[in-house]
Amino acid sequence: METTFWILVGLILYVYAGYPILLWGIRALGLGKPVLVGVLEPTVTILISAYNEVKVISEKINNCISLDYPSEKLEIIVISDCSSDGTDEAVLALGLPNVKLLRMSDRGGKTAGLNAALEVAIGEIVVFSDANAMYEHQSLRNLVRNFHDPTVGSVVGESTYADAEGNAQENESLYWRYETGIKLLETRIGSVVGGDGAIYAIRKKLYKAMRSDALSDFVNPIQIVMSGYRCIYEPAARSIEDATDNLEKEFRRKVRIVNRAWRALWAMPSVMNPMRYGLFSIEVISHKLLRWLVPAMLFLMLLVSTQLATEGWVYVVALIAQMVLYGCAMGGYLKRKSNSMPKFFAVPYYFCLVNYASARGIVEAFFGKTYTTWNTPRTI
Repeated sequence: METTFWILVGLILYVYAGYPILLWGIRALGLGKPVLVGVLEPTVTILISAYNEVKVISEKINNCISLDYPSEKLEIIVISDCSSDGTDEAVLALGLPNVKLLRMSDRGGKTAGLNAALEVAIGEIVVFSDANAMYEHQSLRNLVRNFHDPTVGSVVGESTYADAEGNAQENESLYWRYETGIKLLETRIGSVVGGDGAIYAIRKKLYKAMRSDALSDFVNPIQIVMSGYRCIYEPAARSIEDATDNLEKEFRRKVRIVNRAWRALWAMPSVMNPMRYGLFSIEVISHKLLRWLVPAMLFLMLLVSTQLATEGWVYVVALIAQMVLYGCAMGGYLKRKSNSMPKFFAVPYYFCLVNYASARGIVEAFFGKTYTTWNTPRTI
């Protein structure tokens, strides 16, 4: 029982602290791989995935055409997943020659739309975006410059959030700062794990069609790394979205992401084989698989700590610490609808919320629930 306790403690510490330290250590040993950036202007296609986005689609298109990039080398394709709110009409009303509308004949979800768009896109570089993701002026150039390096096959930008009231933004920002640090370290030694659906780019020739229920911004970059190219992070390519002002909404989003990513990972298990993919396999296991399994570790640790409470003060302290953590998380839950939440409630609540979302997503995947048509679940 004591051995189990310390194994669980070690795994949890490794996931949140040991893994970043491992990446830093590898970098400190001089084993990094610098990216050879340079000025170049290949043809670029921006794909905008949209379902009932009439409120923002015109702003998004205008944002794209205003970017610092030659208009004659820029193609914009709006993929409408059978929108019914006037999104299609808004796109056509702009009458812009380098803006095209690709309306799907049936609602098949974001990934199905991307598969169709890649068949008609003319850009050497394809940029994936969402209708509500507004790019900073230099973002496109900052993405593209990394493809000067012939080993780079995919470039992930940085999603940021506009100012908004509510605790979801603050805690999501804290989470993203932690993730940003990891992505920077991963980039310096090789490749990041996965992309960002709001802003990432690839060499078109490397795209492989995916199942409609696949999480495209997770599967596609991993496919590219498995093909022998790097997927790197470019923090100077920035996308801005409205902040999430509702933690329950954020919870549902994370459930969908983990559900789809979990199934996607087990559809290509070889990527977790270090004998084939070396350090990148360690990154996938550490950054994704073990992170998603933390809820199970936490649950087991609570059970084991309860059993060991009479065996020594260390286990008593461990049990008390866990009860304080979950007590503060419950306090955060009770105050989740208030305009302000103390950090000693907010941080534990968000930590537990994220881990509960991971557990929920995996359980749903185990019982056959998947998400293909935007936010609509179905059972397979």
